[in-house]
Amino acid sequence: MDDWGPESGRGGVILRTLAERPFCSIVIPCYNEEEHIERVVRAASGQRYPSECLEIFVVDGRSLDRTPDIVRALIAEDPRIVLLDNPQRLQAAALNIGIKRSRGDVIIRMDAHADYDPGYVAASVAALRRTGALNVGGAMRPLGKTRFQKALCAALQSPLGVGGSASRDPEREGYVESVWCGAFRREAFELAGLFDPDARTNEDAELNQRILSRGGRIYQSRDIVGHYYPRSTFGGLFRQYFNYGAGRARTILLRGLPPSPRPLIPFATFSTFTVLVALALLYSPAEPVLRAAVAVYTLAIAVGAAWAAYRVDRRLVFLVAAMFPVMHFAHGLGFAVGLVRYAQAPLRDAEPERLPAR
Repeated sequence: MDDWGPESGRGGVILRTLAERPFCSIVIPCYNEEEHIERVVRAASGQRYPSECLEIFVVDGRSLDRTPDIVRALIAEDPRIVLLDNPQRLQAAALNIGIKRSRGDVIIRMDAHADYDPGYVAASVAALRRTGALNVGGAMRPLGKTRFQKALCAALQSPLGVGGSASRDPEREGYVESVWCGAFRREAFELAGLFDPDARTNEDAELNQRILSRGGRIYQSRDIVGHYYPRSTFGGLFRQYFNYGAGRARTILLRGLPPSPRPLIPFATFSTFTVLVALALLYSPAEPVLRAAVAVYTLAIAVGAAWAAYRVDRRLVFLVAAMFPVMHFAHGLGFAVGLVRYAQAPLRDAEPERLPAR
């Protein structure tokens, strides 16, 4: 790795010297995002960063709504914006398309369902330069418009909802396992490869796990500020967490266990209750154990919901309480289904494609 240059990363990876204002490429994957796409593209083009050092790729999965037309209108205003086609429609594939077209020494992911501070790019570059990390990001800061979304924001800020994930803590500053969205040094994709093109969810955690296994570091900075809009219905929330669980199972089968056991907690909870219910149906002495487990879980939900709602709006307490079991059950069920689905299907043995070294 001697050809990587003189600057050493904190994880032992040899990095090239990163300029004070490096050229940055923003990649925005999207599909049917006519409600959000203009806002996020304007947030990208309106960054407080030298305009000549920025390019913006919107990678569209052949949307059926007005998304491409809105982007074309924005291109007429700002030639830095480029619209790319994603025939595979998967988010990971969209990111890879943009990354391979990029010229930047720093490649920044922005999602369509989010708002970004005008200093987002500058703060990301500063964190990369300061820490020697291959990937940096800020906390996942949920932003709710509807009553349901506000309740979900409260649930997502609770340890009971996210298991104490560092990526949900806006005050967290330091090295972590994974970050939201991410601003990557180009070397990350030269060293660890691109996103897994077959991943339907969990593509960010899977890539970050590869970065860590190659000796790279990931850093979360409170100065990198962005907000995302969570799901707006119970059905959407269930599907999201089911897909999260299935994606996590696929990543474990492909890459091994994650750095911490935290992502396995919902599956452990789901499995415990499934076994207890089965035992209680077949063996009556197991019924008191099941009742005790249900009582403990219910008490935890009640206390967690009261604490989470108190910080936002106490009137949301019952709605918040209903969200926790949906998130836990959906993630656990999705993980179980993913284990069965992907254990029977061949997974790629080959490493994802890498960017050629400069």
